[in-house]
Amino acid sequence: MPTFSGDETAPFFGFLGAAAALVFSCMGAAYGTAKSGVGVASMGVMRPELVMKSIVPVVMAGVLGIYGLIIAVIISTGINPKAKSYYLFDGYAHLSSGLACGLAGLSAGMAIGIVGDAGVRANAQQPKLFVGMILILIFAEALALYGLIVGIILSSRAGQSRAD
Repeated sequence: MPTFSGDETAPFFGFLGAAAALVFSCMGAAYGTAKSGVGVASMGVMRPELVMKSIVPVVMAGVLGIYGLIIAVIISTGINPKAKSYYLFDGYAHLSSGLACGLAGLSAGMAIGIVGDAGVRANAQQPKLFVGMILILIFAEALALYGLIVGIILSSRAGQSRAD
């Protein structure tokens, strides 16, 4: 019978972190895309020449899913109990990494969706608002970037629980 050196349930938490990063980030991306897409479609009826200029919030929301994918790949490549012992500390580090990135992506997606919807509609009426809308979207996107950075730092802590 092969022996497993590490905690038997630890990979569960690691894989849960990978799933949380991807799921929550994609939920934020989907919400941001849908909400700002509705604004683009509504605005495009009256000002079709501004549709391509107003697609910026949709693209920014789509990037949020990529952040979750990056963390999920980093986490899943770090889970290999047969090659190296995987302890609860490692699983919790990966879980917290995934939750940090995923929930930051979800909140950023909500902000991008709301700002994008209102911003593209307002931009159709007053073109001078475009730069202000872009700045607000950048700050909303930065929230997800903070989650990505913290997620990378937390996932790098896995494997430091015990000296092997």
